[in-house]
Amino acid sequence: MAFLEFEGVGITALGAAVPKRVIRNREYTEIWTQEEANEIVEKTGIEERRFADETTCSSDLCFVAAEKVIADNHINKEEIELLVFISQTPDYRMPATSVTLQHRLGLPNGTIAFDITLGCSAFLYGLSVVYGLMEQGNLKKALLLDGETRSKVYSPRDRRSAFLFGDGGVAAIIERDKKFGRSVFSLNSDGSRADLIMIPAGGYRHMSSAETVVEKVVDEFGNMRSDEQGYMRGGDVFNFVIREIPRDIKNTLYYSNHQVEDFDYIIFHQANNFINSYIAKKLKLDFNKVPSTIAKFGNTSSVSVPLTIVSELKGKLSGKKDLLLSAFGVGMTWATGIVPFVDCQISDIMEVEDGHAV
Repeated sequence: MAFLEFEGVGITALGAAVPKRVIRNREYTEIWTQEEANEIVEKTGIEERRFADETTCSSDLCFVAAEKVIADNHINKEEIELLVFISQTPDYRMPATSVTLQHRLGLPNGTIAFDITLGCSAFLYGLSVVYGLMEQGNLKKALLLDGETRSKVYSPRDRRSAFLFGDGGVAAIIERDKKFGRSVFSLNSDGSRADLIMIPAGGYRHMSSAETVVEKVVDEFGNMRSDEQGYMRGGDVFNFVIREIPRDIKNTLYYSNHQVEDFDYIIFHQANNFINSYIAKKLKLDFNKVPSTIAKFGNTSSVSVPLTIVSELKGKLSGKKDLLLSAFGVGMTWATGIVPFVDCQISDIMEVEDGHAV
């Protein structure tokens, strides 16, 4: 494991945007029976999700969130010198989506802009990258954008993933200030498990073709997907999570000389209710400190941790609050973060349709 420490860098403002379209899982019965839908909802705890329409991309969700945060906090765009965009559903293969967002947001041409392509742990990875650049450089403000439209890459005919994933975008303003104190991150990866969650085709190892976009039956249960749609080996992912995540959290607490009782809130990646409840019980956490958005947003990949903060902690981050963040996913990669928040301003969640705020 790799531990990173930073001093005097933190999130001063945070906002989010989600698609206007609501998918109610118990009514998701065009393909599945009512009994099947109810069974899956009871197992996962995911009642609703948000699906982007055909014209809305991850960048649109992040753009709306960023404009809201910038306006609400009266931020001078000329002072934003770094833009990092996190996504595995970018606008294009090239150019980087961060660069198009730099122009769309009207940021200076001197802005550092680049993408991070990683799975569900990526918000914590992105925070550590931005914190490092902010600490070492003479940067005033950074904008970290994280957006996913996972509904576009999973088959509605594959029961193992059809009811899980939703879409969203977040924007975080990050600044240097001694008031934030110390942040600690543990970042980990195990590429031997890369095939647990994967889209096999559509990249440059297995390029798109007429065959890769055709949905086909993939198992004895009749589940269907194409090679350009994602799959997940849920049982193997669960076994990985219950072994590695509690261990990493405990190691990070030991390294940083903290106890779980020290934290005001603990934010988990929103994979499903069962996994998070299991981890919380194993770590003997106070469930009142573990907010959840699984029921109303589902699994939004890397967006889930910051989206949960925006959704559930608005108005609760006055003064200094210590948050423990934990996420895992595609790769496999996983991360734990000890992140102080000081008077963080949370904007209202925006809704997006046809690429624009509504």
